[in-house]
Amino acid sequence: MQIWNLIPDLHIFANLELMMKLVKRHIYGEALDNARQFRAVCIVGPRQSGKTTLSQMVFGEKPYFNFEDPYVEAEAQQTKKFLQSLNEGAVLDEVQRVPTLFRHLQGRLDASSKRGQFILTGSNNFLLQEQIAQSLAGRVGYLELLPLSYAELKEAKMDGTVAQHIFTGGYPEIWQQQLSVSKWMASYFQTYVQRDVRLIRNINNLPAFTRFVRLCAGYAGQIVNKDALAKSTGVDAKTVQAWLGLLESSYIIYLLQPYHENLNKRIVKSPKLYFCDTGLLCYLLGFTSQHAMLNSAKYGALFENWVITEIRKNRFNKGIAGGMYYFRDSAGNEVDLILEKNDRTLAVEVKAGKFKSDMLGGVRYWLKYNRTGSGILITSAERSVEVKTDESISVLSWQEVIDL
Repeated sequence: MQIWNLIPDLHIFANLELMMKLVKRHIYGEALDNARQFRAVCIVGPRQSGKTTLSQMVFGEKPYFNFEDPYVEAEAQQTKKFLQSLNEGAVLDEVQRVPTLFRHLQGRLDASSKRGQFILTGSNNFLLQEQIAQSLAGRVGYLELLPLSYAELKEAKMDGTVAQHIFTGGYPEIWQQQLSVSKWMASYFQTYVQRDVRLIRNINNLPAFTRFVRLCAGYAGQIVNKDALAKSTGVDAKTVQAWLGLLESSYIIYLLQPYHENLNKRIVKSPKLYFCDTGLLCYLLGFTSQHAMLNSAKYGALFENWVITEIRKNRFNKGIAGGMYYFRDSAGNEVDLILEKNDRTLAVEVKAGKFKSDMLGGVRYWLKYNRTGSGILITSAERSVEVKTDESISVLSWQEVIDL
C-alpha cells in the first residue's frame, strides 16, 4: 500500500528490547475478550495513556495507521479506497480525526461477521461516542484505558512511595524513561490546550480557558460550584458547563456523581470534581517537588484524588463501568466514595495521615442506614489497622488500594 512507503516505521515494535520493557496492562484480557465478541474494538483514554501500545500488543499482526500524521490522514480521506486495501482490518489510531471513515466502516463491518477486524483508538470520548452511536452501534466493543495504575507499576517493580505516585501520576513515558515530571507535564498541557482543545471546540479565549483549568485544579476533591468558577474565570455559567464537559470528554477530569438511591435524606445533588491524573493535577497546582506537595494544605485532597482514581482504574481494567458515587447530605454527613457491587454497597473514606477513630464518622453514619453494606478507611500510613469495635469496617494502608 502507498502509505507504507510514506511511513516506513509504522511497526513501532520492531525493537523487541523496547517491547520487553513495556508494563503489562491489566486491561489486556478485556481487550482480547472484546475482540472475540465484537467486529471492532474501540479503545479510548487520555493522550499518552498507552492506547497505541496496548493496541499493537494485542493486535500486533494488523497494520497500524496514526491519523495525527498528515500523510496518513490525507490517505484516509479517500475513505472507500483506503478501507478496501485493508483486507485483514487494521489498528486506526486517533480515528476521530477522520469522521467520514465511520459511515464507510459500517458497511465494511456489516459485510463480514468476523470478530476483531478493526481496532479504533482515540483521545476524545465525546467525538468517538457520537460517531460510534451514529454509525457503529452494536458493532463495537468499548474500553477506556487510563494511565498506569499503582497495581500495574508495582507488578512491573516500578513502585515507590505514595508521595512519588501522587506527584508523578501514571503516564507510562515518565515512568519508563525516568523523565522530569514538571517538564513533561508542561509540554503535555501546552499540547492539550493548543491542539486537542481546538479540535474539539472552537475556543476563542484560550487564556481564559487555561485559567479555568487551573481553577478546576483548586477544586479537586470538592463539589463543583459552577457559579464560583464562572465568576473567577470571567465567563458565564453556560460556558463553564461546556468547558467542564470538554475537560471530561478529553480525560483531564471526571465528575463523581452523588449516590442516587433514596435514603429519606436531603442529599447534595452536584458532582465532585477529580483529575484523571494526579501528576497533571500537581503541575496545575504549581508543585515542583514532592516535598512542597507533602507540606501543602492541598495534600489531603491530592491523596483522596489519587486513591479514588486508582480504584477507578482498577474497575475500568476489569471492564466495570459505573457504580462509583459519593454521599453527602444537607447536614454535612459525607462519605468520599460509595462502590456498588452485587446489590451491596462499600463505603470508602480516604484520609491522609495516621489512623484516628474520628476518621470513621462518615462510614459509621452510612452503615447506620445501610446495614447490609460494609466500610473501609484508606489512610496514607504504611500499615493497616484492626478496628476491634466494629467488624464491618476495615482500616487499610494506601498500598491496599490494589485490591479495590
